[in-house]
Amino acid sequence: MTLALVLAALLAVVCVVAVAFPFIREPEPESDSLHDLNDDERRRLELLEERDRALAALKELEFDHRTGTISDEDYRALLGPLRRDAANALRALEPDRAGTPPDKPETREGRPTGGRT
Repeated sequence: MTLALVLAALLAVVCVVAVAFPFIREPEPESDSLHDLNDDERRRLELLEERDRALAALKELEFDHRTGTISDEDYRALLGPLRRDAANALRALEPDRAGTPPDKPETREGRPTGGRT
């Protein structure tokens, strides 16, 4: 009886460790170095950060205005430049119109596959 309890407990521990192991171990990153980025990737990363900062500032401004921390006049004065910054960052992130188009659904005979054929 005691041997059966010990074996059952040992089996339970092994099962828990086997299930939890993928969550416990640290995954190996492909590369943590930012030096591996080329100039285009660095520029895209900078634009993404700029976009995120502008959108976060817009969100914070909207919250402050709704809570009454910022007056209507200040809100209107700050809103335009923040929107411009966000729009400029978003425009810069768009694929070049003359270059590669953005990802589109696969086409068959010139028609999108999602529609009627």
